[in-house]
Amino acid sequence: MQTVLNKVIAALHAFYSTESFLLEKEAGERALTHRLAVHVEAQFPGWETDCEYDRLGDRTLRLPRGTIVSTDDHLAKSIYPDIVVHQRAMPNNLLAVEVRKSANHQPLDHDQHKLRALTDPHLWFAYWIGVLLTLDKKQVTTSEVYTSGAFDQSLSGWFAGRLRDSGLRAS
Repeated sequence: MQTVLNKVIAALHAFYSTESFLLEKEAGERALTHRLAVHVEAQFPGWETDCEYDRLGDRTLRLPRGTIVSTDDHLAKSIYPDIVVHQRAMPNNLLAVEVRKSANHQPLDHDQHKLRALTDPHLWFAYWIGVLLTLDKKQVTTSEVYTSGAFDQSLSGWFAGRLRDSGLRAS
């Protein structure tokens, strides 16, 4: 899992090095997510990288009714992950990433719930690892890692430390 997270860090370095225009102009979250996905894709040869992917294998991605996330995207609270790294045809799901701008003052609950669900091993074709990132103009302000349907405190601490060591997160 640390290998996957190190690739996310490399993608974040490339993102912050090349996308300063979008960050300084406070481009929308979807624009930032797309550009980050381009850099993530470069780190995972042999895998497909998609934004807002709505499938689990051949099935449309759905969660049980009554959850705080939805498969109806008109409220922008869909289950569809911002960025995924996977193999579509198999299906084999490696990484789901949720991205937030630091100016987004909505509670983290929605994204946290989504990542718990997407990494839940009881869900068909669950993602192996989930990452929540809050991006500021110069650095990552929040990072969390999810595995096996839960917040992974140990990996989250390791990941935050690696981000700090690489200059991508404040102390």
